[in-house]
Amino acid sequence: MSDAAEKPSGPDFSQGVPVASVPADGVLAGHVGDDVVIVARTASGFAAITGTCSHYGGALGEGLRVGDTVHCPLHHACFDLASGRALRAPALTPVDRWRVDERDGKVFITEKLPAPEPAEPTDTPDRNIVIIGGGAAGFAAAQRLRDLGFDGSITLISDDVDAPYDRPNVSKDYLAGTAQPEWMPLKDKAFYEDQRITLRLDTTVDHVNAEHCTVTLDSGERLDYDTLLLSTGADPIRPDGPGFDDPSVYTVRTMQDAQAIIAAIEGGGPVAVLGSSFIGMEVAASLRERKVEVHVIGPDAVPLKRVLGEQLGSMIRTLHEEHGVIFHLGKNATGYVDGAVTLDDGTQVKAAKVVLGLGVRPRLELAEAAGLQIDLGVLVDATMRTSDEDIYAAGDIARFPGLDDSRQRVEHWVVAERQGQVAAAAMLGFDEIYNEAPFFWSMHYDTSIRYVGHALEWDKIEVIGSIADKDAEVRYKKNGRELAVATINRDKASLEAAERLANA
Repeated sequence: MSDAAEKPSGPDFSQGVPVASVPADGVLAGHVGDDVVIVARTASGFAAITGTCSHYGGALGEGLRVGDTVHCPLHHACFDLASGRALRAPALTPVDRWRVDERDGKVFITEKLPAPEPAEPTDTPDRNIVIIGGGAAGFAAAQRLRDLGFDGSITLISDDVDAPYDRPNVSKDYLAGTAQPEWMPLKDKAFYEDQRITLRLDTTVDHVNAEHCTVTLDSGERLDYDTLLLSTGADPIRPDGPGFDDPSVYTVRTMQDAQAIIAAIEGGGPVAVLGSSFIGMEVAASLRERKVEVHVIGPDAVPLKRVLGEQLGSMIRTLHEEHGVIFHLGKNATGYVDGAVTLDDGTQVKAAKVVLGLGVRPRLELAEAAGLQIDLGVLVDATMRTSDEDIYAAGDIARFPGLDDSRQRVEHWVVAERQGQVAAAAMLGFDEIYNEAPFFWSMHYDTSIRYVGHALEWDKIEVIGSIADKDAEVRYKKNGRELAVATINRDKASLEAAERLANA
């Protein structure tokens, strides 16, 4: 699936371009036939790779060059310019590399090169790695282990009935009806067979015995591990109060959840969405795309104010109101009875269905029972290793060292993928740590917001551009230090902010 597929433009590299036209520090975008290609000067000479990101088709020529890598402007995937390898999620597939010839003062690109040779096997066929959790972190870890040459056993256990899929689209394109079901799986069945990853779906882990290095399933089956990755994710918050366990009340975490909502709204609305943060607002936008009447109920006076500030939150509210969303803000829902949501001021909002977007709680039960150190999450170091040297944790449950040396727990897809990749590398002894600015994106109709960093609070917001015109960079600062940046229609600025924050 692609939300920004690039059509070939720029110079035709097969006809040659002047050597001087290839920048020293950036990339030059062009094409070979119908293939988009970028060329760059690297430490080893000229290199060329396919210029569309393997994640959502972003234009790498519009991204950010950092050393001998290029970062995609859409969702911050990173590729090696020499090999085409996908170095950082959310891209999980390499792009093609192309042969570059230099003659008569010109650079010519005419044909693709073979894929790079796979990594040397680790020569550890008897080693067992078990991964609990089939979300972003678990899948990314399993794939990275094989990419790095691990030749032992990998077992990926998931309590989801579906193989790992593109979870962000559960509340975005898939729920809106613009992403087809076949677009959702991260890989097909053949991938797991080819990579020798044992995928155990619809399987629940009962407990982990860290002393004996075993995982026991709820069926009673026991699995031994040499190394364990906990990536158990989080559960949606379901409020107290009468009626919130009603069959007409839905969570939105899995594909099954989205499918249930889609089937339910065929009977019509209105739908009450509880929660005015990211999931709630994305659900509202998706349901409005399906022409369903939507009421958003939230405790804050401005949607997303606690994360994005009043100005950006107000813009998002206006955007939703322009699309017909009805807000009931500064209020909490206390019950859902007889087809109406009761608010704490006594008023009622009629709703045939209710969707919960009140946030999530990390699933810490297995980690707690295993005796790991817990403090608002599973404590890990920069390699994602827990207090038990044989157990790693990544994703929603991991509380890791942030760039400002504070402990952070971040519930975002790309963060989970990257932490899974880092954990996999650490398991095999590679020198890799998680020291990046956390990144996420949020879609609201035709408006996408990109956010890098982590700012729980701030004392100054600096706006560059115009939020009202949806052309802005919003910087969140505390004590003079930049902590996070949100951008609207300034994708390269988001990449530059990520680099700036990571290297501050």
